[in-house]
Amino acid sequence: MYTVIGGTKSRAFRVMWMLEELGQPYELNPAAARSEEARKFNPSGKIPAFLDGDEVLTDSTAIMTYLADKHGKLTAPAGTPERARQDAMTFWLIDEFDAVLWAAAKHSFVFPEEARVPAIKESLKAEFERSAKVLSDRLDGPFLMGDQITLPDLLAVHCINWSIGAKFPRVDDKLNQWAKSLRERPAFVAAMAKENG
Repeated sequence: MYTVIGGTKSRAFRVMWMLEELGQPYELNPAAARSEEARKFNPSGKIPAFLDGDEVLTDSTAIMTYLADKHGKLTAPAGTPERARQDAMTFWLIDEFDAVLWAAAKHSFVFPEEARVPAIKESLKAEFERSAKVLSDRLDGPFLMGDQITLPDLLAVHCINWSIGAKFPRVDDKLNQWAKSLRERPAFVAAMAKENG
């Protein structure tokens, strides 16, 4: 059985949601970031970490890619133009959404107080707002890559959810309704139930 290491109000939730979409059983070890428990699996203490037998994997997007490839779902096949386009979207989301939200988090509660620059958050919010508009314009169908849900959908919705908690500007109605529809998927609901259970 798989094990997800990390608190559920973190990037670990992305991995949980993917496992639910894949119909794969897993255990949750809700170790907090930078805790001694988290450091057992990742020396940096970052979460999530992921156990597949004796293998320990880190980085939420790397774990999601591994799972999608291993189970042949939620992804285009490796070595295809469709996969290259999917990967381009994934990398864009990491650069334009995830990294911006993470930078704001670092300057809110991750860095020691003396290292924080709270004023930077306004420019990060503006950058996020611009990127959200680009994503909304690119959304043309039920999912980001076409007619099937793929890894970038999970990543984007998780970042949109994160942005709400971080009090970033609200995404436009088109993107908001799209994210809401994905949050209504049984797999998302099941992962949330595990989070609250």
